[in-house]
Amino acid sequence: MRVRANFIKSALVTTAVSLSLAGGVTANDEVQKLISDSKNWAIPTGDYANTRFSKLNQINKDNVKNLQVKWTFSTGVLRGHEGGPLVIGDVMYVHAPFPNTVYALDLNNDGKILWKYEPKQDPNVIPIMCCDTVNRGVAYGDGKVILNQADTTVVALDAKTGKVVWSVKNGEDTAGGKGESGTAAPMVFKDKVLIGISGGEFGVRGHVTAYNLKDGSVAWKAYSTGPDAETLMDGEKTTHLGKPVGKDSGVSSWEGEQWKQGGGTTWGWYAFDPKLNLVYYGTGNPSTWNPVQRPGDNKWSMTIFARDADTGMAKWVYQMTPHDEWDFDGVNEMILVDGMAISGQKRDVLVHFDRNGFAYTMDRGNGELLVAKKYDPAVNWATEVVMDPKSKEYGRPQVVAQYSTQQNGEDTNTTGVCPAALGTKDQQPATYSPKTGLFYVPTNHVCMDYEPYQVSYTAGQPYVGATVSMYPAPNSHGGMGNFIAWDAAKGEIVWSKPELFSVWSGALSTDGDVIFYGTLEGYIKAVDKDGKELYKFKTPSGIIGNINTFEHKGKQYVAVLSGIGGWAGIGLAGGLLGAEGAAAWQQAVAGQKAPADEEKSISTAGLGVVGGYAALADYTTLGGQLTVFGLPD
Repeated sequence: MRVRANFIKSALVTTAVSLSLAGGVTANDEVQKLISDSKNWAIPTGDYANTRFSKLNQINKDNVKNLQVKWTFSTGVLRGHEGGPLVIGDVMYVHAPFPNTVYALDLNNDGKILWKYEPKQDPNVIPIMCCDTVNRGVAYGDGKVILNQADTTVVALDAKTGKVVWSVKNGEDTAGGKGESGTAAPMVFKDKVLIGISGGEFGVRGHVTAYNLKDGSVAWKAYSTGPDAETLMDGEKTTHLGKPVGKDSGVSSWEGEQWKQGGGTTWGWYAFDPKLNLVYYGTGNPSTWNPVQRPGDNKWSMTIFARDADTGMAKWVYQMTPHDEWDFDGVNEMILVDGMAISGQKRDVLVHFDRNGFAYTMDRGNGELLVAKKYDPAVNWATEVVMDPKSKEYGRPQVVAQYSTQQNGEDTNTTGVCPAALGTKDQQPATYSPKTGLFYVPTNHVCMDYEPYQVSYTAGQPYVGATVSMYPAPNSHGGMGNFIAWDAAKGEIVWSKPELFSVWSGALSTDGDVIFYGTLEGYIKAVDKDGKELYKFKTPSGIIGNINTFEHKGKQYVAVLSGIGGWAGIGLAGGLLGAEGAAAWQQAVAGQKAPADEEKSISTAGLGVVGGYAALADYTTLGGQLTVFGLPD
């Protein structure tokens, strides 16, 4: 670790540092106060409801065409840059992929580096990060910056100096021996910080842990699979679509002790409802990708959880994809909206755009399913989600036999499945505008071929069990993405803007009637509420980061990290576009099942994405840069 401490003389201490906790004031009061002031971008998702909406309107639909680059900052890392910076008063906190460097930049002094934290991690964690060495951002609270490192170490840094206040180990093995990694951004709520775990492709058993913000001690820990005592569920009180889940449902829905390597990891985003005192998040795919090897519904992978913020006890759950056969992780963000009119009744809802291609609108108090509709017309693996509460199939997707990798069996290539394993939307967060009542969603328009095969579990080794190839949705516009506007009350696409590649950035909507998003080629784009393009600028590398906005000295700015990588860009970031790199990847992941044919080896590398996204190399290259935009002076 290297820290520059000489910045204390800087005038920046006025805002970011003066917000330390006073007696009787909780961290949540502090963070909520910061969130309420739109000049800041105080948590990774913009607010506890995950709306990614800003009340700033100095940049608007009429003048956004005049945006220009104000300043840039290199992170010094050439891998995928997901997430985005925080802005607390006069300080910007910027993070990077592995080795997870964190910078504090002085906005009063041309982005001068106030301090730099660079953790020393075991490099063995790099090969067990399935889909690039990404990190989705840091959190702030109690005068601390919270970092979830790749090796699962969680550190709290003094926001003034960058010095470590406390450090804990979130996983069992920080050297990658269990296949665990840390990629998710933490969420500070009340006097706690919520941390997830990654590694579903290595048989990691998913969990979330709430640490006490003051000292890093564990407040509660909840697993995704296993007995009630470990999943923090009550068989009689925890409900699924209004009915008790039953005793030890996280065990009985698995064969034998498969739940111990059950996946259901928690590497997405978290939401918090202070009024209901509930936190919300989704769980990932069950392990392995071969569904034949794990009979049963595999609970509670692929599930939305609503947990008591103080105790972690699950109030309600909803499993979107029982017995997943396609790697449709359920980790995408939960967006909370108050008073949405549905069938003539106002409801406080949770809206979730799942990897499986269905968008869900639910009553966030009791978990009632209100809407479940496809948000990409290409989705074909299921016909519908049954909405009749009287039906035995209530809430379950109706799987089409042709696209069932379970029914077609091992060593059979199921072709034409839509969406592909990376989903109609991966973790890249959508935005909700209260001005229009619509959600603006970055999507993938991609299908796949999927061939499952037998695989055995070894701790720290890939536990995938499928060969996948991906390609643009057939009989469409030819591209691999759309940016859409969605009506969550009706379950309808309002408009759709096609893109050449998947839209892998987090979106932003503002009171200025502008919606921003980024593209894999590297463009930051601005559109109006009807989808009309108002502005675009090509940054140095592909954008998989999340766009945000802030105000400093009376002027509004827009910021984004660019740096191609992540799952969609792993071919470039991981060196898998050539025969040698692809063969090494295949040998590590597939072993004896590694394709002998060179062309197939390359096209199916990176869990299937390399062939589908190979053309990215014609449009962008590796990078790691923050770009800040503003209006002309």
